Amino acid sequence: MTQVCAISIYVPNVEKAIEFYKNVLGFEVNKQYGPKLFTLVHGELPIVIEESEIATDNASTSGVVLTLKTDDIHQSLAVLKEHNVELIIGEPADCPPGKYIIFRDPFGNVWEYLQFMK
Repeated sequence: MTQVCAISIYVPNVEKAIEFYKNVLGFEVNKQYGPKLFTLVHGELPIVIEESEIATDNASTSGVVLTLKTDDIHQSLAVLKEHNVELIIGEPADCPPGKYIIFRDPFGNVWEYLQFMK
């Protein structure tokens, strides 16, 4: 089963991002998975903030990734491969909450599947 999990936002400075999302937009810190990875919520809308070297302050690039929750990362990967979807991270990789893969839709938007540890 797949469902929308969160919107992930990669930022160059996690403290500055949390300050903005809390103080300006009214999000609350929900969970901390490590020193550079947080889940924030606003009502029922979750976002994941992660400090990353690939994020920049350049306004011409986007650090937004749409995340889908999956119960079976290997099955989700098989479906993507069956449809020749462009894979960015094409084998399940470990992350603090579980395992993930990253891919692009036909329009270049970045998506990821995330399977939480049980």
